[in-house]
Amino acid sequence: MRRSSEPEPALTDQTESAEWPLFPLHDVLFPGGTLPLRIFEARYLDLLARSMQGERHFGVVLIKEGHETGLATFYRVGTTAAVVDWSQGRERFDILGTEQRPDGLYVAQVKIWPAEPRILLPCEYQHMATVVEAVLDKLKHHARYLHADYDDSSWIGYRLAEILSLGPEAKQEMLELRDPVARLDQLGSRLEE
Repeated sequence: MRRSSEPEPALTDQTESAEWPLFPLHDVLFPGGTLPLRIFEARYLDLLARSMQGERHFGVVLIKEGHETGLATFYRVGTTAAVVDWSQGRERFDILGTEQRPDGLYVAQVKIWPAEPRILLPCEYQHMATVVEAVLDKLKHHARYLHADYDDSSWIGYRLAEILSLGPEAKQEMLELRDPVARLDQLGSRLEE
């Protein structure tokens, strides 16, 4: 797979809905995060081949019911992804409608969410940045694909949600929050447990 040393441009200028292929998983991808993908179905091999050729992004969504290899229902909020060395999260989106094609690939009409405003990490959450940095330092193979921003509340919240032992539904809840400081508040109580 190709490598990207710079993040791709944001898609947040999109105001109309667009049709995107979906990759339903039993995991949550956060903006700026990475996710290793194990691909063996033809529908997803085609999707990733098109993505690597620069044709389009795709959406990663959490499965509510069903399986990754068959029929599934999924949450309405997901994250756009692009293939670099790993699948890397971009923007969050709402699913407006879906269909399943004859080859089994889900396609959805999506609307991209605006990016969260960059809010400097408040002093009372600095310990979270320390935790994230310590964990990512130990996970060098994972961290090398991240564009670190230890001063940004959103970035710290997303990374903490990735590394804490949260169930998929709790991760989805963190993904759907629109306030980065509220996300830190909720994660702070889980960090203390």
